[in-house]
Amino acid sequence: MNPNFTPEIVLAAYSQGVFPMGHAGGKIAWYSPDPRCIIDLQNFHISKRLARTYRQNKFELKVNSAWDEVIRICARSETEGIWITDDIVRVYTELHKRGFAHSVEAYKDGKLAGGLYGISLGGAFMGESMFHIERDASKICLAYLVERLRERHFVLLDSQYMTSHLQTFNAIQIPRNEYLVRLEHALNLPCRFV
Repeated sequence: MNPNFTPEIVLAAYSQGVFPMGHAGGKIAWYSPDPRCIIDLQNFHISKRLARTYRQNKFELKVNSAWDEVIRICARSETEGIWITDDIVRVYTELHKRGFAHSVEAYKDGKLAGGLYGISLGGAFMGESMFHIERDASKICLAYLVERLRERHFVLLDSQYMTSHLQTFNAIQIPRNEYLVRLEHALNLPCRFV
């Protein structure tokens, strides 16, 4: 356990556009990519097929109903190295208890089918990781997250790094300095995720 890796340090880092990732051996590294990937909440796009699945309510969607399970499955689901280490789980779970970290879950037939989690600060939500067991479950969670953020007047959905998966939702990359301007604005908004 790294005693210098605390919830307070993580929140301070996020408020400056920096986020942690764990590495093998328990090391925590800090990142602030340039460019930065965000999902523009006003231009979020899902395919017609996925929109139909969302409207058909094939999944029951919940918030913060299975935090421990979501973060643990995300940690096991990593395909590009290890970045959700035990310290990440410990600190983010504490942030969840304090009301800063949240999970969105999709259930099918009463069983967890997919989910995602991230950090909420002011009008910003920093997406961290997602997983699916059933096809489309994580995508449906993302669509629900965007709907929830819009309803609550959030203005920033940070996705950190661009992936081909995020491109399908109209994710964009912006320069770090533009991200920091948007972040400063978002942090001053009185939004509440729950």
